[in-house]
Amino acid sequence: MATPVTVVRNCAWAVTRADGEVSHGYRQAIDIAFAGNTICHVGPGFTGQADTVIDGRRLLAMPGLVNVHCHSGDEPIAKGLFEDVGTAALWGNALYEFSALIDSDADAKDACQTVMLADLMRSGVTSCLDIAGVHPHWLSLAVQSGMRTWLAPGFREAAWRMEGSHRLDYDWNAARGRERYQEALRFVDEARAHPSGRIGGVVAPSQIETCSEALLQEAADAARARGARITIHGAQTMAEHEELLRRTGETAPQMMERLGLLGPDLIIGHCIFLDHHGWTRQRTRDDLARLARSGTTVAHCPVTFARSGMTLQTLGGYRRAGVNVGLGTDSYPFNMLEEMREALICSRVTAGSVFDLDTGTLFDVATTGGAKALGRNDIGRIAVGAKADLVLVDLDEPTMQPVHDPLRNLVHCAAERAVRDVFVDGRPVVRDRRVTTLDVEGAVRQLQDAQKRACRVAEQADPQLRPLAALAPLSLRLNP
Repeated sequence: MATPVTVVRNCAWAVTRADGEVSHGYRQAIDIAFAGNTICHVGPGFTGQADTVIDGRRLLAMPGLVNVHCHSGDEPIAKGLFEDVGTAALWGNALYEFSALIDSDADAKDACQTVMLADLMRSGVTSCLDIAGVHPHWLSLAVQSGMRTWLAPGFREAAWRMEGSHRLDYDWNAARGRERYQEALRFVDEARAHPSGRIGGVVAPSQIETCSEALLQEAADAARARGARITIHGAQTMAEHEELLRRTGETAPQMMERLGLLGPDLIIGHCIFLDHHGWTRQRTRDDLARLARSGTTVAHCPVTFARSGMTLQTLGGYRRAGVNVGLGTDSYPFNMLEEMREALICSRVTAGSVFDLDTGTLFDVATTGGAKALGRNDIGRIAVGAKADLVLVDLDEPTMQPVHDPLRNLVHCAAERAVRDVFVDGRPVVRDRRVTTLDVEGAVRQLQDAQKRACRVAEQADPQLRPLAALAPLSLRLNP
């Protein structure tokens, strides 16, 4: 049987990047055809047999976005809780004292993952790296979604413990950490063996400061023996930065270089507080060069840190230093287009210049930067031979009008409202703005009760036994 062919005919605008081209470019009035899961034609006048024809005259066709850092485990139920709080003694970060208290129970894991994947797809994401804990349907839901997914089961030997609201300590349990590590490797092997061709496994020591140096090195060796990627949270907070200085006298990149972790197969989540950052005590500027030399990728997730008043300094500077950067959402709102807008704004603010970063460079970060991080050159771009992972944007959406530069309109104004259709491997996963592969409505209905259950657990788990009204006060008083 012949492979079905779909053609998007007469695209008003298309973002393409052929082999050998160093960046994306616009083309107009072209046809894009794909046979099965592979793009077979990019250009005017497709004359082959087409089983499905899509009228592209009012559409922007662009490659699917690549999200290299997100968490499905609990973030969808954390909405509305801790956006206005933080720990003053930990530079205002809410992670350790507040966010770590919230986790979804077993009954909510499927709903959280479903909502995250659906939100990502509706914002144009076709590939994601999900760092979470293993649960019974994690793999099967990723497959069902149709998204291209790398699953990264986290493991660590130490848990965070807050002493009052003034000190972060660590409770070490090496045996339990090793047990979780072995479980993670078994899951990574299972994911990598999945026959769909869309599922990968990533070795993921959770945080640089919650794993021993021996475990970090062993995990990197295990990943490299498998040809798998490695991801780790590093240089993500000032609390972690100061803890590493206390233990080793090194920044996160310095420590990872000494341990042999840096390399083109390593993705560091966040990587904000390096030796050039204005909040740190260092007055050197060597960390970016370390990352660039080694080919290590930074997974930049601006929204969640900007909520706590923290920014990477600056995304444009990382790129100019030669560091490969990919984009992630980390937590809610799981909207890559909003993440792109925030990345652009934060970079310009911290650099003090509108010229620090432009929309085209940012689009490279969100597509081919992430693809490179994952070791792929067949995603994140529209080209003959690439995977048929593409997004169709409705130019008639009011927030896309008038059209002078459609990517600028999409990132600065329209966001997910203009995303009409999304294809992964040539299969529609979003059609006319609705996810076709998952029961999103059912999952959303479960989130309210799941959040209530998680909040009750948080009150009991809080070392200070504070009620929810103190942990997550409402933004306005509740009048009788």
